[in-house]
Amino acid sequence: MEYFAQILLLMGMAVTIVVTFHRLHIPSSLGYLLVGLLLGPHTMGPVINVPHMQTLAEFGIVFLLFTIGLSFSLPQIYALRHQVLGLGTAQVLFTTIVIGLVVWLVGVPPAAAFVVGAVFAQSSTSIIGKQLREQGEENSRHGKLGVAMSVFQDVTAVPFIVVIPVLGVAVGAEVLAGTLGWALAKAAVAFALVYFAGRWLLRPVFHFVAERRSAEIFTLTVLFIALLAGWTTSSLGLSLAFGAFLAGMMLGETEFRHQVESTIRPFQDVLLGLFFIGIGMLFDPAVLPQIWHYALLGAVLLLMSKTLLVAFMMWKIGIDSLTAWRTGLLLAVGGEFGFALLAIALNANVIDVYLGQITLIAVLFSMFAGPFIIRYNHVIANYFACKQVEPEYSPTHLTVDSGTAAHLQDHVIICGYGRIGQGIAHFLQAENIPFIALDLSSSRVREAHKAGEPVYYGDATDHGILDALGLARARLIVISYDDVSSALKILDYLKGTRPDLPAMVRTRDESRVQELKSAGAFEVVPETLEAGLMIASQALLLLNVPQSRVIRRIQEQRSAKYSLMQEFFPDDAQNGQEPSDIKNRLRVLIIPPTSRIIGLTIQELNLNEVMVIALVRSHEHMPSPSPETTLAAHDEIVLYGTADDLQRAEQQIHDPVKK
Repeated sequence: MEYFAQILLLMGMAVTIVVTFHRLHIPSSLGYLLVGLLLGPHTMGPVINVPHMQTLAEFGIVFLLFTIGLSFSLPQIYALRHQVLGLGTAQVLFTTIVIGLVVWLVGVPPAAAFVVGAVFAQSSTSIIGKQLREQGEENSRHGKLGVAMSVFQDVTAVPFIVVIPVLGVAVGAEVLAGTLGWALAKAAVAFALVYFAGRWLLRPVFHFVAERRSAEIFTLTVLFIALLAGWTTSSLGLSLAFGAFLAGMMLGETEFRHQVESTIRPFQDVLLGLFFIGIGMLFDPAVLPQIWHYALLGAVLLLMSKTLLVAFMMWKIGIDSLTAWRTGLLLAVGGEFGFALLAIALNANVIDVYLGQITLIAVLFSMFAGPFIIRYNHVIANYFACKQVEPEYSPTHLTVDSGTAAHLQDHVIICGYGRIGQGIAHFLQAENIPFIALDLSSSRVREAHKAGEPVYYGDATDHGILDALGLARARLIVISYDDVSSALKILDYLKGTRPDLPAMVRTRDESRVQELKSAGAFEVVPETLEAGLMIASQALLLLNVPQSRVIRRIQEQRSAKYSLMQEFFPDDAQNGQEPSDIKNRLRVLIIPPTSRIIGLTIQELNLNEVMVIALVRSHEHMPSPSPETTLAAHDEIVLYGTADDLQRAEQQIHDPVKK
């Protein structure tokens, strides 16, 4: 019962702190670390000492690597080989080498210095992704690059799981080389075993299990496969996590990948939480006064080295300096996977407890600073980028200055010169309408400039750049790329400077149309609905509908804000839960013989915001029935409106005659 009470205390405090952190928009991993600190042996208050908890916590890393393996099957890694083996591997490798050398030069043993470099090389995908979503930058170029590289780190860091335990038992260069070689040979054998077993056994096994249609059996099978693969590599003297990663890679090639990931997620999250609690218990606040300055220096080293290295690599492959600096700032933050490597190193005695405390606190400092660095990444990057020389293929005449648009009057400004932006420009050229365009792809700007097109490098959210494009004299501005947060910033600036200037905005679907309209957009074009209109118009033409009538239909739909394109029936793909961004739906209701509305006209129904789209009577379909149409029993009435309005209409239609 003593252990049971401790488990209840652990779970209760974990729930309380993680919920609080969620409300404060702080990563839950930091909450688990705080739980471990409060319940650890180094702080006042209760101490959790549940047997085998550390063993259970280690399984969190096992399932984490299993999930990463699911996301990176062999075909996917091969398809992304240039990024994984290029940017991702280079960032981890160079950061490990640079930081390892610095730490070694201050007197740390080589093996421990290598571990510190490997730990510092990791970045937190959860912090980066969460902060970018809150800022609306998840679809930006630097955002996509940062998230992709942080995810790739998890793959490229897998060899560390093989190498680090070896460093704890090897002494001398010859022994170290031999031991590492033997470990890598065993890793190759483990890979071959899991690979061939996965190829020949996993798919038939999961087909057999899936045919049983039992969630319980499926879950047990997933757990068994993950742990069996871990046991295989552990038997070869490697880590459990390495085998789980290999098994995940094999399952990632099958059609069961998504179901397996969904099944394993609850186990992974809970056990990973226990792992972070175990890491938090390692932290000794009593030593903080003696080591805080070393930890702070370590955090500065971590943040600066990763920022500089990533920005330099981005710049060398042709990324513009502003995006390069912004990507470097995103990846500067330390990561949770670093804690996993640190725990492995501590268990293998590769690194002593004192240096482990410094490394742990340094990573924590960087994680606390991370959200602020990411939030102000544009401001910080602007400061560094203005001092950075652009690559030689991006000369100054491709950028915007005060004289760029001095000769233009009544022109169109196109923000984004991708496929859609170029199409708009070609139509404007055909009508001899002057335009000027902006884009953040330096290679695209260079090629367009070679073709003699007025395209310049620049960020359209920069007010100075818009002014330099002759915003005061422009006739129209078109935001042709699908980035709602960027479009909102531009529209906000237009409200204060050119409220009379019409702004057209492209968006993917109708979910953000009203928001953009409210922000000041003159016209919002949802590309999915426009694509539907074009397909519908071509279908009508192929069916010999007169062209004039087709044009009239299209014009009516645009005037009615794509009403027909938005009228559709929900499916059961979400188990009855419709996406939150879809407001209106169609619903078919059959009028029961006992309904009190029988004999009333459609107009007399008084359905408020609900529209009657069609009526089916005796298998005869009547689209857009007249308001004077009298309703009869067994009529099928097609309604269009919001979920709440449709529910009220349904109650009215099914309301029986009062006796």
